[in-house]
Amino acid sequence: MTTAKVVELIGSSKTSWEDATNNAIKDAAKTLRDIKAVNVKRLTAKVNNGKIVEYRAVVKIVFVVQR
Repeated sequence: MTTAKVVELIGSSKTSWEDATNNAIKDAAKTLRDIKAVNVKRLTAKVNNGKIVEYRAVVKIVFVVQR
């Protein structure tokens, strides 16, 4: 029997929402093992002077609970 846990994170990037998502996963993998899935909940951006200066991805990361 497998039990999974879900955590919600916000990744950011100066270049794209895809990079923001990848950064969230990469940072989560530093402390979480056995990541199985990511669900992108929302994409947002920080704007300055009419230009996007930071892309943000709100994600849910699913990983297996270690016994």
